[in-house]
Amino acid sequence: MLQNTAVVGKEGESFEEFRPEGRGAETAKTEEKNEAPAPEAEKETTAEEASLSEKVSPVEQRSVEGEESRIRISPRAGKLAREKRVSIRSVTGSGPGGRIIERDILEAVRSGNRLTPLAQRKMEKEGLAVPGEGRSPHKRITSRDLLEAGAAAEKPVPSVSGEPYTDTPLGKIRKIVAEGMFRSLQNSAQLTHHLSANASKMLQMRKIVKQKVEEGYSYNITLNDMVCYSVIRALQQFPDANAHFMGDSIRKFHRINLGIAVDTERGLMVPALLHADDYSLPGLSSQLRALTEEARKGSISPDLLAPEAASFTVSNLGNYGVEMFTPVINLPQVAILGVNTIIHRPAILEDGNFGFQPFIGLSLTYDHRALDGGPATIFLAAIKTEIENLSADLIAE
Repeated sequence: MLQNTAVVGKEGESFEEFRPEGRGAETAKTEEKNEAPAPEAEKETTAEEASLSEKVSPVEQRSVEGEESRIRISPRAGKLAREKRVSIRSVTGSGPGGRIIERDILEAVRSGNRLTPLAQRKMEKEGLAVPGEGRSPHKRITSRDLLEAGAAAEKPVPSVSGEPYTDTPLGKIRKIVAEGMFRSLQNSAQLTHHLSANASKMLQMRKIVKQKVEEGYSYNITLNDMVCYSVIRALQQFPDANAHFMGDSIRKFHRINLGIAVDTERGLMVPALLHADDYSLPGLSSQLRALTEEARKGSISPDLLAPEAASFTVSNLGNYGVEMFTPVINLPQVAILGVNTIIHRPAILEDGNFGFQPFIGLSLTYDHRALDGGPATIFLAAIKTEIENLSADLIAE
């Protein structure tokens, strides 16, 4: 009677079917017995149940959410997956009924389908979703794969049940913004004043900047840069607005740490430019541009995003055509300036004739616990004066 004496194949491939009759089945039963849970836990465990049977790391917990909660996995395999940073989403079980067993996890480790240490730390810290496999040559899941998987998870899922709406889960940044804004309105006495400043000189400066940039000028100074420069000059005159309300005291800052609201793909961020009063207009423009780019790339330091980092914030919605809005204070700061779009309005010209002039809207929200209406209005008027008296000499550098 002919029998198989050897099998040629790749490392890790199963060869049970080639064993002499009877041996394969017996060996398989032995392996299955070794993989089986203890008698008191003979019931098949789902991945979710396995994660509850021991202290589960966030890697395994997030890997089994949603659809993955129905994946069947043995406790030993679940423990090994956590230790080896293996995402079980892409693991195919070879146990009874497709159950994932220890050798499946070992095979995933050999194939490289696991999280990098940096990806694991980032996932645990930021709560990012784990994709089935990475895009690197060895299928390792990197931090970039986690970010992309998280962005995809936040996209609305089309309704397939005929419901007239779609529920979209909040992303991490959106949750932070929502909690911060709600806490701000709950815990402060906010009031907003609106004022307009003649933007003629500012627009003329912008034309000069555009021309100089074409000639090789290094600083593409924007209207927002000019507004921020004017705000800094006004804050130097009114330090009461450059402060934090501490509950039983008001902390006035000697330096101006300017917060800038930045709309990013991940949500609203407000990084702070420390010691903004150190810079000339061109220098301020360069620093604000760098700060904005870092926020949009996601490389900004978390310390600069803390509400306590800035002493005053500017939020500009002028590019969106907003004519008036009520910005919400970024506590514990005592005030925030909202910048609106430019609108042409009738006004008396310098020669005494009547015509139309460009006006930029300014909306100052302040905490009435720290500032009274009179001082707040005077401060807002100082910003208006600084904008209306901008000089082209500030561009020279």
